[in-house]
Amino acid sequence: MEYVPLGRTDLLVSRIALGCMGFADPAQGVNPWALNEQAAAPIFRRAVELGITLWDTANVYGGGTSEEIVGRAVKEYARREDVVIATKVGLPMHDGPGGSGLSREAILDQVDASLARLGTDYIDLYQVHRFDPGTPVEETMEALHEVVAAGKVRYIGASSMWAWQFSKMQHTATHRGHTRFVSMQNQYSLVQREDEREMFPLLVDQGVSSLPWCPLAKGRLARPYGQATGRSAKDPIGQRFFGDVDRPIVDAVHRIATTREIPMAQVSLAWALGNPTVAAPVIGATKPAHLDDAVAALAVRLDETEIDALESRYTPRHPTGF
Repeated sequence: MEYVPLGRTDLLVSRIALGCMGFADPAQGVNPWALNEQAAAPIFRRAVELGITLWDTANVYGGGTSEEIVGRAVKEYARREDVVIATKVGLPMHDGPGGSGLSREAILDQVDASLARLGTDYIDLYQVHRFDPGTPVEETMEALHEVVAAGKVRYIGASSMWAWQFSKMQHTATHRGHTRFVSMQNQYSLVQREDEREMFPLLVDQGVSSLPWCPLAKGRLARPYGQATGRSAKDPIGQRFFGDVDRPIVDAVHRIATTREIPMAQVSLAWALGNPTVAAPVIGATKPAHLDDAVAALAVRLDETEIDALESRYTPRHPTGF
């Protein structure tokens, strides 16, 4: 495993992040393909064996049950100080004040609820899940600074917003002497590269790391074009963001993987890892082997011809995931 600093901090994170949205109580009905705690156990164990220290979840995943499963897994399979727990705030948890958004009330209420579900005294990386147009950014950044000052959160990050929104929040924190964001969890893959123009230049300027979600486009960059899975047929997020994706890009991944005699996932992840702004792609593993492929991608070095074959098929499109 390789480790890199998150942003300009001294916090080292593994170059592969374990995405935990798929670990939840299926009875919650959020993701019908979600793995319960027993089914997720081998994946947590494999993550520890491989040295994957960054585990990413959110308060909203599985109605809070994902955080509960992650918290118990940390106690069962690792030492707390060896795991970088990342979670999120902002999407609706319940009706009424404090149930959603990035108001001071919501942040203070939800951070305590996340700490209780995770069974920990602090959250390593607390991320705003989406931009909240209904709350002044001054209020949001002050509340985030407050939870850091209280020792409940070590670092803060953001997720999936326009560059002007991220810049506004970051500038507000700087101007008012509040805690600044160190990471941006944005959608980035071979079939969604708009942040190369929209977000990455700002991240480089601000010294902020990218933690891409869906680097395999919900599996579409990990299997031959047209090959479906039980999960892909049930996953509304994958259908909404990717649909059938771009066949020329998927075919290019397939050809390179076939020539190298490695899984397609390793090719797609090696490409994403090659971007210097990317610290750790978030891998939504549902099998231990998915983590093995992800870690193996760290050793794959694509040559210029291969990179051109992967990138030349791309056409500009509207960013998705906001």
